[in-house]
Amino acid sequence: MPAGQQALEADNRRKNFMRLQNANSNLGTSSMTLHHEDALGRCEPCVVRRRGICNALIRDELKQFRTIAGRRTFAPGQHIHLADEKPEFFAAVVSGVVKLTKVLFDGRQQVVGLLLPPDSVGRALGRKTPYFAQAATEVELCCFPYAGFERMLDDFPGLKQRLLEQTLDELDGALDWMVLLGRKTAEERVASLLVMLATRASINDDEGERASACTQTLDLHLKREEIADFLGLTYETVCRQFSMLKKRGLIELTGRRRVMVPDVAALALAAG
Repeated sequence: MPAGQQALEADNRRKNFMRLQNANSNLGTSSMTLHHEDALGRCEPCVVRRRGICNALIRDELKQFRTIAGRRTFAPGQHIHLADEKPEFFAAVVSGVVKLTKVLFDGRQQVVGLLLPPDSVGRALGRKTPYFAQAATEVELCCFPYAGFERMLDDFPGLKQRLLEQTLDELDGALDWMVLLGRKTAEERVASLLVMLATRASINDDEGERASACTQTLDLHLKREEIADFLGLTYETVCRQFSMLKKRGLIELTGRRRVMVPDVAALALAAG
């Protein structure tokens, strides 16, 4: 884009910001704690600002976006969204892990996804979701009431573009997971899950994105039974594969749900 056009676009976005200052002043706060401070000190170091949806906003837009934002915390096991009900808010994960679960008509459950910082929770345009969203750990979310969020999407094109990119990334991830479930061995499936978690932990580290060969210590926030459901395996097979990976020196088990990966690159080779 030519420099003149970029400057014009930035100027238009700042004008939108000024126009929206009063337009959104009457938005409801729900049960969230809103942040109206002028300073953006809390936003700037946030992972959602650095790598999530807020990264698409210029500073003036972020100030306006913050007027509808509120932080909420959820205890482990607490439901965030219920299936087939329109959620109250759209949100981004600030810390913790959110588990997405599909419940079949006969009561059987399937873990279909894990959301980590800075993933989004809910559907951006306010549609009902077919999945339960539940806190697997203590979770902190940055939440946006749907009425205000949809207005921001209309006024801040960069935000809508970022959500589209995020959705396409999630689609790519779903296609990769189809390959995992359809073609990979049990060992490769368990290794793939650990590599995914280790990679995300590295990217979200305060030091920034590091080399894939680094050592990572992971807290697995799923029970072995849930890992088995997630990977399409049995409980016994998951336990056996953890033992095999440990025997090969690819992981170290420092607790029932804590895993140390000495070399993420070596584990990635085992993941296929």
